[in-house]
Amino acid sequence: MDNLNFSNGYSEVNGISMYYEMYGNGKPLVLIHGGGSTIQISFGKIIPQLAQSRQIIAMDLEAHGRTNSRSTPLAFEQDADDVAQLLHNLGIGKADFLGFSNGGNTVVEIALRHPQLIGKLILCSSLYKRSGTFPQFWEGFDHASFDQLPQPFKEEFLRVNNNPDALLNMFNKDVARMKAFQDWTDGQLASIQAPAYIINGTQDVATPEHAVAMYRLFPNGELTILPSNHGEYIGQMDPQAGESALPGMTIGLIERFLDK
Repeated sequence: MDNLNFSNGYSEVNGISMYYEMYGNGKPLVLIHGGGSTIQISFGKIIPQLAQSRQIIAMDLEAHGRTNSRSTPLAFEQDADDVAQLLHNLGIGKADFLGFSNGGNTVVEIALRHPQLIGKLILCSSLYKRSGTFPQFWEGFDHASFDQLPQPFKEEFLRVNNNPDALLNMFNKDVARMKAFQDWTDGQLASIQAPAYIINGTQDVATPEHAVAMYRLFPNGELTILPSNHGEYIGQMDPQAGESALPGMTIGLIERFLDK
């Protein structure tokens, strides 16, 4: 990535020190990672291509990777305010946003709380209602154990932040947030006027039917459902995924939507 005009650093954001990375030049595209992840876990495979025509801004959210943690529970609302403050600190007044999994939930909150920041939004593998996935998904958080966090996720976290206590803190806070997950209303999604692109896999956490329901709520929505599991289509670091041709296809679809 040396030829992508890379820069990185920390920014003081609402009482935490948030780590961020920037790549490339052009119209800003903000990437927001999923739960249990870092920038590279979610987006390492797609940043190099997206940065050929865009300025990419990505960050480790609170308690993830290199960003420290508050003493309070994680909240999508707080993540949204943190990202908004980071962009203000970086002098970015408006951008397009792509959120994967829980990152998509953060993008929804940015659109609701800071609509002036949003150009277009892309929600990848996101849930807006508990009914959008199978009951077993939620039941799993009632007896989640640290051993269930995929080893590549643990290794990548410790590569960028060699602090096992911080890794365990992230896991526990992510589990607690999901146990307390609250639905967004249909009206909240319908109030978002920005062009919205929903991407989901056929074997994703969110069901294809849920993705269709989300798409129908956005006044300016588009939808793609790909033959993929959770994250395969963006090349997420997943021991079950292996190498796939889907990330290249997905980048083309994302660029088509953003360039309209």
